[in-house]
Amino acid sequence: MKFTKMQGAGNDYVYVDCTEQEVSEPEKLAVKVSDRHFGIGADGLVLICSSQVADFRMRMFNADGSEAQMCGNASRCVGKYVYDNKLTDKTQLTLETGAGIKTLRLLVESGKVARIKVDMGAPELRPEKIPVLWNQERMVNTPVEVNGKTFRMTTVSMGNPHVVIFVDDVSEFDVHHWGKLIEKHHLFPEKVNVEFVEVMLKEELRMRVWERGSGETMSCGTGACASVVASVLNGWTSSKAMVHLLGGDLEVEWNIDTSHVYMSGGAETVFTGNIEL
Repeated sequence: MKFTKMQGAGNDYVYVDCTEQEVSEPEKLAVKVSDRHFGIGADGLVLICSSQVADFRMRMFNADGSEAQMCGNASRCVGKYVYDNKLTDKTQLTLETGAGIKTLRLLVESGKVARIKVDMGAPELRPEKIPVLWNQERMVNTPVEVNGKTFRMTTVSMGNPHVVIFVDDVSEFDVHHWGKLIEKHHLFPEKVNVEFVEVMLKEELRMRVWERGSGETMSCGTGACASVVASVLNGWTSSKAMVHLLGGDLEVEWNIDTSHVYMSGGAETVFTGNIEL
């Protein structure tokens, strides 16, 4: 199988062009290729497919084989892949995902995509739609006890469920211990992505993420978007902020007029190759 490994802000996936080859049992394949000792090594697997309703379709699978609805970093990499590999000459694309159709705007330099801006759509704040088992209109700055410790949680869906928790010093926070527990907390029937966020300035955040099905990763695009939405709801930042992640920076803006969230960042091809299945 031919593959390309790509990364966006350190969030790395194995990408397979399914417009020219078929992939059977992608759930099992995701586990195999994601293994960093016995496989290629990645946060998961992304299939780039044809679409009946958009320019392309993206299917993505976490490192544990579970299928995810959406990934902002992966969507940027798909935009770079299809343009750089001449599957399209468009600089504005539509991408079908499990969370609906997203629009990508490509900034091209010297014939290659250098930066991508993604319209991530409107955040979903209704608990039943996220989903979170909460009986009020929104879950914002809500105290929740986890294993004897109380966290103030804000929940947001960006096509996939997120819970955002603000901390004083994210670099010293035990993301592995608490992320694992919160991901599987009974409030979240489909599990949840967990963002631990430190507010640096009015337009600047530092974030670490525990992704459901993958553990701590270098970056999460939907998580960065959810973090900015949560910071606005809590009055910490303005509607536009730079989010610093372990793997790089993402610019996020929640446009109050359209209610849509826009995310901008780079994407890079790491290497291409073949793997025996």
